[in-house]
Amino acid sequence: MENAVLKATGLTKSYGGTRALDGLELELPQGKIVGLLGPNGSGKTTFLKIAAGLLTPSAGELTICGREIGPETKAVVSYLPDKTYLNRQQRITEILEFFQDFYRDFDRERAENMLSALRIDTSARLKTLSKGNQEKVQLVLVMSRRAKLYLLDEPIGGVDPAARDYILNTIITNYDPSATVLISTHLIADVERVLDEFVFLSHGRIVRQGSTDETREETGKSLDELFREVFRCLEN
Repeated sequence: MENAVLKATGLTKSYGGTRALDGLELELPQGKIVGLLGPNGSGKTTFLKIAAGLLTPSAGELTICGREIGPETKAVVSYLPDKTYLNRQQRITEILEFFQDFYRDFDRERAENMLSALRIDTSARLKTLSKGNQEKVQLVLVMSRRAKLYLLDEPIGGVDPAARDYILNTIITNYDPSATVLISTHLIADVERVLDEFVFLSHGRIVRQGSTDETREETGKSLDELFREVFRCLEN
């Protein structure tokens, strides 16, 4: 695939005798929002952590924009983990300053505008916010970088249903069209409307992938319905 933002070849990650990723092959194009979908334990978080440079594969290779994982790829990847990693004692303004100092591609004005739209007081300490608002702050920070690849691990898992549409719209409208967004989630019904493509992952292997719209037309099913059907068959 030309202009692949991410390419995995034979990617394997083992924890003792357990393979979280098992020879995974995947290419992601520019300018797409892709869903990385699978049940718990399918290898989604492991894959994102390898792409973010936080884990080393046991075998195989993963490249970002044609480069092996390292300082150059970390500079163009914006990663949202599934757990809050920010200093909860700090005020939001202090966290903004940290991101501005640490990431050359961080757009502070964009971050402040999104926080204002969410009615989050930037003078407040992070620990005083609800869990959902803390997750919103972290997502805003991640989406305010001018990255080539955004890796989002359960970006709407901890927020109420009313806030999910706003967060998904934030993702859609706040990334460069030439960049790629990879969203890992189990809330498929909530995210499928924003997905250009999908990847179904099971036991560290891809069991199905394709265009979201084309698959809906071919099967006559929503992505959520197809997911339930595929994984019900795999379990049986």
